[in-house]
Amino acid sequence: MSNLVPVRRALISVSDKTGLIELARGLAERGVELLSTGGTARAMREAGLAVRDVSDITNFPEMMDGRVKTLHPAVHGGLLALRDNPEHLAAMEEHGIGPIDLLVVNLYPFEQTVAKGADYDTCIENIDIGGPAMIRAAAKNHAFVTVITDVEDYEKLLGDMDRHGGATCPKFRRKRAQIAFARTAAYDAAVSGWMAGALGLEAPRRRTFAGTLAQTLRYGENPHQKAAFYVDGTNRPGVATARQLQGKELSYNNINDTAAAFELVAEFAPEEGPACAIIKHANPCGVARGATLAEAYRRAFDCDRTSAFGGIIALNAPLDGETAEEICRIFTEVVIAPGADEEARRIFAARKNLRLLVTEGLPDPRAAALTVRQVSGGLLVQDRDNGHIGLSDLKVVTKKAPSEAELADMLFAWKVAKHVKSNAIVYVKDGATVGVGAGQMSRVDSTRIAARKAADMAEALGLEQPPTVGSVVASDAFFPFPDGLLTAAEAGATAVIQPGGSMRDEEVIAAADEAGLAMVFTGMRHFRH
Repeated sequence: MSNLVPVRRALISVSDKTGLIELARGLAERGVELLSTGGTARAMREAGLAVRDVSDITNFPEMMDGRVKTLHPAVHGGLLALRDNPEHLAAMEEHGIGPIDLLVVNLYPFEQTVAKGADYDTCIENIDIGGPAMIRAAAKNHAFVTVITDVEDYEKLLGDMDRHGGATCPKFRRKRAQIAFARTAAYDAAVSGWMAGALGLEAPRRRTFAGTLAQTLRYGENPHQKAAFYVDGTNRPGVATARQLQGKELSYNNINDTAAAFELVAEFAPEEGPACAIIKHANPCGVARGATLAEAYRRAFDCDRTSAFGGIIALNAPLDGETAEEICRIFTEVVIAPGADEEARRIFAARKNLRLLVTEGLPDPRAAALTVRQVSGGLLVQDRDNGHIGLSDLKVVTKKAPSEAELADMLFAWKVAKHVKSNAIVYVKDGATVGVGAGQMSRVDSTRIAARKAADMAEALGLEQPPTVGSVVASDAFFPFPDGLLTAAEAGATAVIQPGGSMRDEEVIAAADEAGLAMVFTGMRHFRH
């Protein structure tokens, strides 16, 4: 493999013109001949730079609306020729092919076109063909050719050339080649994924997923695990697209828990009132509505004051000063909200380690998307759980019908249960969780744990009786036996919301009737493993 390779001739063809003129001028000042195409060449000429059209070296005009311009031996021969191979050099001499030492290409904006909701034909027209072909050719021949696909590498390129007298070093070229192959792979993943959706293919023969590095993390779930955070470019409001206004760098667990918290609080539409969710280890330890954001936070905090310490707080409205003051009373890892006013920022500024993230809005809990989980030897892919129910979806199955207030709490509890690890049990009273049981192997155990949490809440707040008395209870899946339901009744719950569908539904309904409970079936399950 060669060592230093002088850059004498560069082919530049970019869709994103960010930094183009600065790069081109820097190359020209270093004696590099510039080749280009279409709009890129025009932009450089308008900046007063000398540029040769690719058609000058191919002796073939751009045609078919620019679809055919770089797919030519004069281009690919210049990129692929091995400079230390006599046969390759002889072929270049015989056919008048000049070497191309540097390729700078970014691709047609396919991902952005899809994100804008363009129609099928427009998306097809934004699939780049010549660009990926050139990128792959240059990347394959990185022993002799430097390939740049990201604007952020322009300054790095000029810096490497300056360090090596106008040449690039092997390490620089190898790293850019890896980046280039990853870029074309991600591009093809975006195209194939979009086409699968456009064709209505629920399980295409091959699936590809891609991401762009957003952050190298200190470690993963535990200090001995290496980790990094990648974004997928979908721009869904949340931790991946948020601006961090202050605080330490996010950790792996911070990112995971913050995403869980924000997805949960997004279930509660801002127009229906302020809401707060407090998450610990990806499970909610308190969720509540309130007349104000501060009240919503206080009610969520009261559900489990112990677990809230060092937790993640998500809000469905911009953070204000009063709420910030309340939050600062205990240690909190992260706060995420769709905005924060100046008073809130000033208050948080005194807590240097508290991470504050702001977003452009809330994620749509009903939006369709895929989730991916790795298993040994494969990937499990499914639709994100965007299931939703309303009052009209509830089926009353007991002799006693729930009251209007119980129905409101049932729907609240159901939204929370969707985000609790299975087996999930959630007690709710007056628009706030009062007990959460998560991740147990037995649903009865989850019911008991949630009731015990409520008893702890009563003790912490000095209540005369556990807040489960007069509450509703939600179960993410059916009660297979009456025991879990009866445990909830013993805790004081008066109404139950659950999917139904057990072989023993009639037995469970009879037990509910005997206990004087109101119960509704949703017909929808929310397992979350």
